[in-house]
Amino acid sequence: MARTSDEIAAELRAVLAGSARFDPGTRALYAADASNYRQVPIGVVFPRTEDDVAATVAIARQHGVPITGRGAGTSIAGNAVGPGLVLDFARHLNKILEVDAERGLARVQPGVVLDSLRAAVAGDGLTFGPDPATHSRCTLGGMIGNNSCGTHSVAWGKTVDNVRSLDVLLADGTRIEVGATPTAELDRLCARGDRTGRLYQQLRALRDDVGDLVRRSFPDLTRRVSGYNLDQLLPENGFHLARALVGTEGSCAVVLGATVELVPSPPVRAMTVLGFPDSYAAADEVPRLRGLAALAIEGLSAELVDVVRQRNPSSPALPLLPGGRSWLLVESGGADRGETEEAARRIAEAMGERAQSVIHTDPARMAALWKIREEGSGYSTRMAGSERWSGWEDAAVPPERLGSYLREFDALLARFGRRGVTYGHYGDGCIHVRIDFDLLSSTGAREYRAFMEAAADLVVAHGGSVSGEHGDGQARSALLTRMYPAEVIKAFERFKAAFDPEDLLNPGQIVRPRPVDADLRLLVAPPRLPTRTALALHADSGDLAAATRRCVGMGKCLNTTGGVMCPSYRATKEEKHSTRGRAHLLFEMLAGRVIGGGWRSPEVRDALDLCLSCKGCKSDCPVDVDMATYKAEFLHHHYRHRVRPAAHYSMGFLPLWLALGKHAPRLANRVLTGPLAPVLKRLGGIDPRRAVPRLAARTLQTWWSDRHRPNGAATTRVVLFPDTFTNHFDPHIGRDAVVALEKLGQAVEIPREPVCCGLTWYSTGQLGTARAALRRTARILRPQLDQGLPVVGLEPSCTAFLRNDALELAPHDPDVAALAAATRTFAEWIEPTRAQWQRTATGPEALVQVHCHQYADLGFAADRAALDATGTRARVLDSGCCGLAGNFGFERGHYDVSIACAEAALLPAVRDAGPDTEVVADGFSCRTQLRQTTGTEPVHLATLVARALDT
Repeated sequence: MARTSDEIAAELRAVLAGSARFDPGTRALYAADASNYRQVPIGVVFPRTEDDVAATVAIARQHGVPITGRGAGTSIAGNAVGPGLVLDFARHLNKILEVDAERGLARVQPGVVLDSLRAAVAGDGLTFGPDPATHSRCTLGGMIGNNSCGTHSVAWGKTVDNVRSLDVLLADGTRIEVGATPTAELDRLCARGDRTGRLYQQLRALRDDVGDLVRRSFPDLTRRVSGYNLDQLLPENGFHLARALVGTEGSCAVVLGATVELVPSPPVRAMTVLGFPDSYAAADEVPRLRGLAALAIEGLSAELVDVVRQRNPSSPALPLLPGGRSWLLVESGGADRGETEEAARRIAEAMGERAQSVIHTDPARMAALWKIREEGSGYSTRMAGSERWSGWEDAAVPPERLGSYLREFDALLARFGRRGVTYGHYGDGCIHVRIDFDLLSSTGAREYRAFMEAAADLVVAHGGSVSGEHGDGQARSALLTRMYPAEVIKAFERFKAAFDPEDLLNPGQIVRPRPVDADLRLLVAPPRLPTRTALALHADSGDLAAATRRCVGMGKCLNTTGGVMCPSYRATKEEKHSTRGRAHLLFEMLAGRVIGGGWRSPEVRDALDLCLSCKGCKSDCPVDVDMATYKAEFLHHHYRHRVRPAAHYSMGFLPLWLALGKHAPRLANRVLTGPLAPVLKRLGGIDPRRAVPRLAARTLQTWWSDRHRPNGAATTRVVLFPDTFTNHFDPHIGRDAVVALEKLGQAVEIPREPVCCGLTWYSTGQLGTARAALRRTARILRPQLDQGLPVVGLEPSCTAFLRNDALELAPHDPDVAALAAATRTFAEWIEPTRAQWQRTATGPEALVQVHCHQYADLGFAADRAALDATGTRARVLDSGCCGLAGNFGFERGHYDVSIACAEAALLPAVRDAGPDTEVVADGFSCRTQLRQTTGTEPVHLATLVARALDT
């Protein structure tokens, strides 16, 4: 195969406008999707043009290599992985070719992201109806392949109901446009003697042979996604070949383009939230709601809400739920507020005393509730100390059978000794569930298969479908014989053969399937390396393998707007620079089959090189992947007993160099900005385009030592932590903090000895040095800690480190634990006193850039309240990471990505602001990026509080 792989690679590279990659790193990245399965491809093609697709298919056919299409890689059924060539359509073939708002149509390439299409047509009051939870990154091609549905299917149906025509390529190179086929047109096509004619002849014969069988044996169900859509060949459905191809999972033809139908989107929405004593009671009432013109009827379980409450007690969604232990989120819409609220009231009145109800019309409140529902598949993967998996993910039954099905399904779980939390599209009888299968052992795999077969029998007994949304794939194709009679299975095989007689396109999906317990990722690629970590990794009991299994592939890190995760992916659009990609590479590194070299792996090193350690994933990822921590662990092993990159010595040891520089700051500044600066930057691994920040003339600690303390009895004592950045670069912020605290009658203490949390060593993987610095600081502060004094931090990255990462670095040190417990942000400490300095908002608004580590670890509620109290008209930017991220933006090779991250939202917002607009940025990295790119001089919250107390 190696020789064949090399030949294919050479042939592809000779003809493609796009790229073809056959390296171990890319193959490892594309070996998994969001399912339980793993198949390593021989290579991945990123076509730029339709001709690239045709050339790839031709070369693959010549060599007998199968082809698997891929969009966002969020398939839960395992139909986006394959052993041959993977075609990634999302990279380049992602354009909206035409929008005809008057006719309600859009023509798109297969890699178009759903939210991009919805944004493009929103101005015309239109939308594309199907909207899976992955709408921010899933592609239209993937949705067509899986026949995706989503939250609003009760109103707008499945993808199959919203496709007008498809432009497809067959495995033999034939390209055809397919859609509804009137009888006269069908006769004309069948009369042709070419490949297209033979295709239509075979399909018409198939329809004539099995039409009555299809009518009898296909379940009468809105969410029947399993199997091929042979019903679309029936005369009553217009022999709609495009819709027959929807849901074929890339196993019959390659989609080059699609014309999809758009629907009017009600401009005003409302949500009626109904509370029930349990999930069964909620399910029993669904039929009563289906006739009330609801746009969505979604179910939430108490267990799912409990996870949110545990992870984020301050979640804005929690107070919005009425009483109960199970909830239905019922959305209504209308042309205006009155119409919409009336529809919501009708829904609440229809329930009467059977449910507690509350109506929400505020878009922010509704978005908070939808977030719980959309991220349920992530939240539910780690519950009650167990790992939970997809597989039996999205079965559907008629809505009127939903209550009885759920009762029997829970009994089935109990019989197998398994736990799972059900939630999902109650309005269409489609239920999502993640179950604590044992996928790590052969015995567990056999039990997994037994459960899947029993569950399939149960859903079929209720008139349902084993898949109601995500397609069959490897997870469920082998179960189709339990859902359909043998004659229908034969008909599926005939349908596939008409399009792809050589079985080159995504083989093993729907027909001639692989077993559901084959290719299980955890079983076929167990770790070969020791997985115990140097860091405590409390969330995963010190096991890196368990940490890598957190990523279930749902791909929220592929979002390009909102939140922080993942800045390097947003800048590069490369899978390996996403949180998911890095987690998958670490998994494969531990397995040692595709990625060689263990901890010395260059593939993993290169992927982590552009990780900004921003920690955005720690808060934005629904399964709490913490890539910054994994990166520190990897760098620790990768460079152990080896020479490190120059930046690890120059910036990793920054506290040491600054301790020397404080004795001659003017000289240091002259050297670092003079003729020797380029040489020093080169030696230090610093990008030549970066200016080295100037050292302050006096450090904060020097100022404090020389300062006369105010007299008078202080009511409170507080330790102000002189972090490296405030102490040496921005001591004016520390001085403002001291002034503010003293004006509030507090006695401030600043350590006279050098203290450091160890962050710069930690982020470069120098864990031993970082631990020593941290423990030394904790010992210095022990007297104050023993007295119960709080330690207030001004630099968010250092404050977050002391509170959280310190416990991972030195988990058994009682002084470190005491320091972590005592650490407070400046806002947390000052906000309760705001009544003493409350000011009325005046003047222009201020832009606020929240530091990533604060966003991930510390929260911003206290800061928001404190900003309001200073009289600042704050507009908090949803701008993601500033891009500097500590040492990252200074390192050679990172400058372009660093600036691209800032240009995504932050820098344009600052440039567009008025000349009197202040920019609030508590993080030194954020301030430095803004200073060096815009000339702005940002302010710290401490300065604003000092101002407020001075007026």
